[in-house]
Amino acid sequence: MAVNKTSMLVLDCTDAQALAHFYAELLAGEIHIGEDPDLIEVVGGSGVRLAVRRDHGYAPPSWPRPEDALQAHLRILVGPEDLDEAEREAVSLGARPVDVDTEEGPREARLFSDPAGHSFTIAATGWTV
Repeated sequence: MAVNKTSMLVLDCTDAQALAHFYAELLAGEIHIGEDPDLIEVVGGSGVRLAVRRDHGYAPPSWPRPEDALQAHLRILVGPEDLDEAEREAVSLGARPVDVDTEEGPREARLFSDPAGHSFTIAATGWTV
């Protein structure tokens, strides 16, 4: 018999409270603090779940430098008509655009780093979000 499983992306950082608030605002979600105050879960309005964990020795990822590979990133999906607004919202919350695309014109996916340096993408999707 298979064991029921679920998974969650956990992002390490120096300030778990601050990063949890960033993602809770960005994902219109709620913060859940359990027994360990250094591990905080964020549950987004559409069921997205991720967690942030305080790491006392944390060093931010150095991607997109060519010598470093993108290890993992969060992809946030929005309707095509909401892409510009989602970008403005992310930046207003403290995200930093990471412009690695040299093509001119509109892009359907936009790369950012969160306040702790993790990369994430806001991308247009054809599905109903």
